[in-house]
Amino acid sequence: MYHPSEKRYSSMPYNRCGKSGIKLPAISLGLWHNFGSVDDFENGRAIVRRAFDRGITHFDLANNYGPAPGTAETNFGKILKKDFGGHLRDELIISTKAGYLMWPGPYGEWGSRKYLLSSLDQSLKRMGIPYVDIFYSHRPDPDTPIEETMMALDYAVRSGKALYAGISNYSKEQASVAIDILKQLGTPCLIHQPKYSMFERWVEGGLLDVLEEKGVGCIPFSPLAQGLLTDKYLKGIPKTSRAAKSSGHLQKSEVTKEKIEIIKKLNAIAAERKQSLAQMALAWLLKDKRITSVLIGASSVKQLDNNIDCLENPVFSDVELLAIEEILKKA
Repeated sequence: MYHPSEKRYSSMPYNRCGKSGIKLPAISLGLWHNFGSVDDFENGRAIVRRAFDRGITHFDLANNYGPAPGTAETNFGKILKKDFGGHLRDELIISTKAGYLMWPGPYGEWGSRKYLLSSLDQSLKRMGIPYVDIFYSHRPDPDTPIEETMMALDYAVRSGKALYAGISNYSKEQASVAIDILKQLGTPCLIHQPKYSMFERWVEGGLLDVLEEKGVGCIPFSPLAQGLLTDKYLKGIPKTSRAAKSSGHLQKSEVTKEKIEIIKKLNAIAAERKQSLAQMALAWLLKDKRITSVLIGASSVKQLDNNIDCLENPVFSDVELLAIEEILKKA
């Protein structure tokens, strides 16, 4: 039987999420990969347990996570039932999302009220829980009025099936409108989940300013650029890497000689800081106080521990930041 560490809250920092009453761990665990029906259940279970033992209270899912779609939620539900009974659920922040293709036909994706609320019901059933803490619109829908999408999030909260509403992949203009609508409805937007890393910095073009101004938290996903910001590609493309798989989110064409040179230079700075490249990349995001938490993935307990250890050296000197910026200008 699993007994959580009594020291689980001793070293993890918790940051205020916007202007809400919620704090999130500086590092949160995303179940995008490694928790589906094709993966080793006991390995995923060990990762979740270790994460909680180290102070990670926030676990992030979506309806389509797997593969197969939905199975990450199913497996997470099994982990909850086996290991997080009693009042331990009250120590967790569980999120899910709807927006991408989940089932066939005209009601199986995007941002309609029908799709979002049907998807939430399915997610709760798969996880075996009565509510999630955060329910996201996973992406903006160009063909559905944003008012309809936000009213669906508002209803999810008012119905007790979610405690907070969030948005993901919304531009600064879309986010500003969505946040204002939710505020008018009486269900403030808690958080925005954008793609953000050293190699993907679009959020610095105004989105972070909007979130700060409106009191909304920010939790970046893909902080390691699908593994590029690790030591995995220092010597080229390993056969077992995501870039080596034609179906992966990271394509071989993205791992150029020029990109590898940039990675090597960043890795040299990380080594001077006595960090792995992954640790430095995570700490680099957290240096901005507008970032509430950073979402990491993990394929093993060892990888999880390595990433969480980024918190051992979170401070950058001006010289380090300048050197990093010079390198990233060529990215």
